Amino acid sequence: MHVVATAGHVDHGKSTLVRALTGQDPDRLAEEARRGLSIELGYCWTDLPGVGEVAFVDVPGHERFLGTTLAGLGALRVAMLVVAADDPWMPQAAEHLAALDALDVRHGLLVVTRADLADPAPALSRARRELGRTSLREVPDVVVSGRTGQGLDTVRRTLAAVLARTPLPDPHADVRLWVDRRFGVRGTGLVVTGTLTAGTVRPGDLLEVEGRPVRVRGVEALGRPRDEVSAPARVALDLGGRAPEGVRRGAQLVSPGSMLTPAEVDVRLRPEDRPPRQPVLHVGSDHVEVRVRPLAGDVVRLRPARPLPLRVGDRAVLRDPGSRRIWGVEVLDPAPPALDGRGAAAARARALAGAVGTTADEVTRRGAVTRDLLRRLGAHGEPPSGSVVAGDVVVAPQRAQALRTHLVDAVRAGGPDGLAPAAAARAAGLDDPGVVEALLAPPLCLRHGRVVLDEHGSPAAEDATALDALAADLADAPFAAPTAERLRELGLVGPRLDALVRSGHLERAGRGVVLLPGATEEAVRRLAALSQPFTVAQARAALGSSRRVVLPLLAHLDAAAVTVRLPDDTRRLRPGRAPAAPPDASGRARPEPAPPPRGRRTST
Repeated sequence: MHVVATAGHVDHGKSTLVRALTGQDPDRLAEEARRGLSIELGYCWTDLPGVGEVAFVDVPGHERFLGTTLAGLGALRVAMLVVAADDPWMPQAAEHLAALDALDVRHGLLVVTRADLADPAPALSRARRELGRTSLREVPDVVVSGRTGQGLDTVRRTLAAVLARTPLPDPHADVRLWVDRRFGVRGTGLVVTGTLTAGTVRPGDLLEVEGRPVRVRGVEALGRPRDEVSAPARVALDLGGRAPEGVRRGAQLVSPGSMLTPAEVDVRLRPEDRPPRQPVLHVGSDHVEVRVRPLAGDVVRLRPARPLPLRVGDRAVLRDPGSRRIWGVEVLDPAPPALDGRGAAAARARALAGAVGTTADEVTRRGAVTRDLLRRLGAHGEPPSGSVVAGDVVVAPQRAQALRTHLVDAVRAGGPDGLAPAAAARAAGLDDPGVVEALLAPPLCLRHGRVVLDEHGSPAAEDATALDALAADLADAPFAAPTAERLRELGLVGPRLDALVRSGHLERAGRGVVLLPGATEEAVRRLAALSQPFTVAQARAALGSSRRVVLPLLAHLDAAAVTVRLPDDTRRLRPGRAPAAPPDASGRARPEPAPPPRGRRTST
């Protein structure tokens, strides 16, 4: 099935067009018939050759019913924008188009109606100019007369072609259904209708609404019972006589345990200018007042008056009831961290600047995250290459390397007997000892049930030759990391380089930065001797290196929670971070145990 919304100014022929296409009247209320305009959402359906069942959601065009219009448009990804040939470009056509653009609707059809009453060319030209500035700029257009039937076959063929090209959601995904009507049926109980936007629903399914379970007793679509219906679809669900009170217009029926209901959510706005402090958020068929906290640029934090089930990538509309202005909203993070400290808001906006909603993006940004949270976020795709997976926890490659560094320090400080996995987990700021075992790599190993260091392994002869050459290169300038070309000359690339890093014979201290063991510790000692905070130029001078090395090295220390990057692009060592101890009599450094990394814990 496909679902299409109509949009356009009042009395421009939306309902007439739907009636002509389906043979059904979308205006079901007596008041609608008396006044000759749509007040509530109307529903009709038909079959189109090549695409099968198509349901239409006919929305009101009058300015007084914009909230109802947004409830009809919010859950849909295909729309017909209808303008009349015998009228100028009208305010509600502009308002509906702005809403479709805010929702990032890209598939649909421009229909110029009443071609029998006036030359359609001027209306078509003006409408195309208006669409040219929106997400619907590439949709095809058709000229039609609902009264005479002119162009109706062209509408059917063109719409079928559009729907055939429109991507369909995954039928195996978690269920999401936005309720837009609820009513009681004698002998049955509560029945709800709505747009199924994701997943497949069947009789007997257990769903969830506002955290409470609800059982689907029957499924109907387009006027007949069904054994199952997959998104996108218009459906009616029989929920029986014991459905919870939370099943209201605007509610979401979802798969159990599949959604977050955040008290706050970070979003991207379009356009970027600041909305009022308390606008109304329209999402799906729901709406709620929210408080807006600007972070930086086009990123803001919303606090809804009541929690809303949201996922990364959800589209919504933010509306100012006073000025009637609207903003497009894209959900970036429905599980945002608290904003503590000066500059936290700007730093948060920078962290979300490239957010794309993939699993790789979420794992990289969060450092460590559970699979359950990834599901609830709605992240898609695979974790980044090199991630460490331990049970339900996925650890990003950079975070895993930082945790290994902390583990090495903690185990070394614990003495030759090492640490129990639980103690090692606590030392690294982890809740799950299983993550520690997944992180083990030379020189860390598990021996007799304890995490210990094995630093006595010797490299192979060919590796020893390459390591000696690299040591000679770095003898006078320990932070002049070799270039990629030099590493290739020495054969220190790919799995060979990775093995030497894992065994502790080399350190990877940032993207493209390979140094000798102990270099990171020495860098911390030198940076600790600087006045805090320090600039990149001061770090370069202290380390005697170039920006090519210092910038990724500092980013590596930021990710390892050793340094903090401040809003003015200076850095400082984290409070309590002790510099490395001076060498002992044998010439080897006496490392201090590192504190556990701050920030989000891996049990999120």
